[in-house]
Amino acid sequence: MEKDPKQDQHQTNIENDNTLTNRQGHPVTNNQNIRTVGNRGPATLENYDFIEKISHFDREKVPERIVHARGAGAHGYFEAYGTAGDEPVSKYTRAKLFQEKGKQTPVFVRFSTVVHGLHSPETVRDPRGFAVKFYTEDGNWDLVGNNLKIFFIRDAMKFPDMIHAFRPDPVTNIQDARRFFDFCANSPESFHMVTLVYSPWGIPANYRMMQGSGVNTYKWINNEGKAVLVKYHWEPKQGIKNLTVKEAEEIQGKNFNHATQDLYEAIEKGDYPEWELFVQIMEDGPHPELDFDPLDDTKLWPNDKFPWLPVGRMVLNKNPENFHNEVEQVAFGTGVLVDGLDFSDDKMLVGRTFSYSDTQRYRVGANYLQLPINAAKKRVATNQEGGQLRYYNDKAPGQNLHVNYEPSSMGGLKEAEQVGKEYTPHIEGDLVRESIDRENNTKQAGETYRSFEQWEKDELINNLVNDLAICPKDIQDKMIALAEEADEEYGRRLRDGIAEKTNTASNSNEEYAEEFHPLGAINAKKAIQDAINKGHDAKPY
Repeated sequence: MEKDPKQDQHQTNIENDNTLTNRQGHPVTNNQNIRTVGNRGPATLENYDFIEKISHFDREKVPERIVHARGAGAHGYFEAYGTAGDEPVSKYTRAKLFQEKGKQTPVFVRFSTVVHGLHSPETVRDPRGFAVKFYTEDGNWDLVGNNLKIFFIRDAMKFPDMIHAFRPDPVTNIQDARRFFDFCANSPESFHMVTLVYSPWGIPANYRMMQGSGVNTYKWINNEGKAVLVKYHWEPKQGIKNLTVKEAEEIQGKNFNHATQDLYEAIEKGDYPEWELFVQIMEDGPHPELDFDPLDDTKLWPNDKFPWLPVGRMVLNKNPENFHNEVEQVAFGTGVLVDGLDFSDDKMLVGRTFSYSDTQRYRVGANYLQLPINAAKKRVATNQEGGQLRYYNDKAPGQNLHVNYEPSSMGGLKEAEQVGKEYTPHIEGDLVRESIDRENNTKQAGETYRSFEQWEKDELINNLVNDLAICPKDIQDKMIALAEEADEEYGRRLRDGIAEKTNTASNSNEEYAEEFHPLGAINAKKAIQDAINKGHDAKPY
């Protein structure tokens, strides 16, 4: 006969599998009231359950990401084709996850906006992050990229300045298009990316219907130690959809979480989003025959010269069980590569490789790689010690726990044996601080403009005119000059549009040049007055 817990003289509280406890394992018997002197107080400092509860609540949000704060994520798998186009993938890389047709590797993907904070609308004009963590048999591989295939800058030295210019003003805390164009007009390499961001491609309809790209140039290494340059591209099987400003404003007025909700609900109902992974491959080297440097991440590799080769597909089929534990604490880094993958000398990639992992240690903690969402799904054995929130030792079975160093002959960890031939690139030259030789800042922007459909061109010009019209004339002139250099029609339409916008404002006595607003906002100043004019009076209560 089972004993009645109420009759147990040594049990102070009745507890079962769904009983609320604190972090010390103590059953919580009153979660409604703090302890007070009488039911009106005052309260006492020894309210342990309350102090524990509120102090954890005060700290329950880790510092949000400096960039990519607003995001959504999902679990899934990557399935390899075993080929790169029509050839065995082993010709180019020995990375195990690509070798066998049908081989599946678990993944976690995080999509995000870049510039604004954790609860900003998902309709902002902004690049979108597209980061994939592969839990491979050789350890983790992070492919960290964006939806757009290029970037604003080609040198990591400029990254903090770029983000400062794009984020809200440090005085007003309002994003200001003048600051954005002040940076871009004086950084001509950004013009191709500006052309894309200010087109409908700058506002993807949702996360499921957008492309992804590794952006940077990487290398693949085969078993003989030979390297090729490689670019990664994710293409959505759901199709690609983008929004105009007007459409985005209408959606934002109804739901500022629309992209997160769309992804979550699609997976919940079994409509699993899928992408195909393509690579472009180029022989390693500077390629002087090209009018751009293949390591320049402000440039596209033309697919007529470097065709897209399918290498696998990715399916997202499981939502996170806890947003904070998985989506917020997942940590990516461009330096997280497995055997068969390597770095190129892309100057942005070098900077990102330090910055990303450094950010995660600041944001999540020194032992962020012990969290389940970040931990490799294979054995891990290190000599690392200590650090905030360390909760287990990365030790091997039978390892001498007194030996936390290497080399050792007393039962410590040993180096792995390398099978594939090591890749040993030859590097020679003076250490300098110089830009690359083939900058060619505007040619591809012109090609992109000419590739747009007419409605995309119209939207691009209207969006640029709306924001550039509030900028000082020297910034306008620099942006117009870049557009003219890219394409005659592009430059002419931009010049005429700015002139018409500013003349119209002048004739109506509007102080248009004094207005500032977030990127792509239409009638932002009018919205401030509308709130006053349309607000309903109320009496105090």
